[in-house]
Amino acid sequence: MRETSARLLKLLSLLQTRRDWAGADLAERLNVTPRTVRRDVDKLREIGYPVNATAGVGGGYQLGPGAEMPPLLLDDEETLAVAFGLQSAAGGAVAGIGEASLRALTKLRQVMPSRIRHRLDALRIDVVDRPARSAVDAGILSVVAGVCHNRERLRFDYRSHDGTETRREVEPYSLVRSGARWYLLGWDLLRQDWRSFRVDRLTPKVPTGPRFTARALPEGGAAAFVAAGLARPFTQVQASIALQAPIETIAPMIDERWGTVKSGPDQTCTVTLSGDSLESIAHWLGAFDTDFTILGPPELEAECMRVAERHTFLSERYRASVRPPS
Repeated sequence: MRETSARLLKLLSLLQTRRDWAGADLAERLNVTPRTVRRDVDKLREIGYPVNATAGVGGGYQLGPGAEMPPLLLDDEETLAVAFGLQSAAGGAVAGIGEASLRALTKLRQVMPSRIRHRLDALRIDVVDRPARSAVDAGILSVVAGVCHNRERLRFDYRSHDGTETRREVEPYSLVRSGARWYLLGWDLLRQDWRSFRVDRLTPKVPTGPRFTARALPEGGAAAFVAAGLARPFTQVQASIALQAPIETIAPMIDERWGTVKSGPDQTCTVTLSGDSLESIAHWLGAFDTDFTILGPPELEAECMRVAERHTFLSERYRASVRPPS
């Protein structure tokens, strides 16, 4: 009996590692006859595992979806990955799944071998209980994911960053996650253009609309389109500055999302910076800790003068705080 149970577990593990298995291959792996494989498959079906079988040449076995969630066999690394994911989900950016995540984690811990439980317990993290401001309702996320998969039009009420509410109708294509926020990429039917929408700001309307024929995605795909939209508010202006430092010193300080750097003569370099305003760029320049010359635009020079005057004022204030009384 123990040998049969061990063989069933091994058979189940094999079925989970590959989509299709020929009966002969399973028999060879288990060191039994094809007839024994058939009997073991019947036993798995009796305890709730939906194993599909196809007859004839090229036939075999496939573990399919069932009406209920049967137990899974996971290796050590898969078990840790699921446990860490459940811990993160308990306080993550999707609202409504925290309690379910904790219940699932409790069940998983109960059946963990001690060697895995010790590794999980070693990663005890104190978390500040601060709900994400842009947490997405799990139900809404599920609806949006469903219409993306089924290629069905979606109508929804949308609240913009300034609180304005509008009714939108889109062909939904893909969900994109950036940090703690979720975005929907869709073709806006009224504006006849691609748009991205924060999922935490939309309220879907049901029933959903008719199915549609997929369009070619924007260049670079859904993630690239959303990333470009997120960067746009921070790249409203550009400026060019010559720095009195070699490129080897400056290059590690420049993030490719908001700046480029090229080498200049005599251990100098030139940076091109993007930002939401020239004022912010003027403040950034102090971080390079070297002499610099503004190459353009001219308006940046005026912003640098304002920063210099502010620093002069602060310098006097600090000096005054430590002057001995007269």
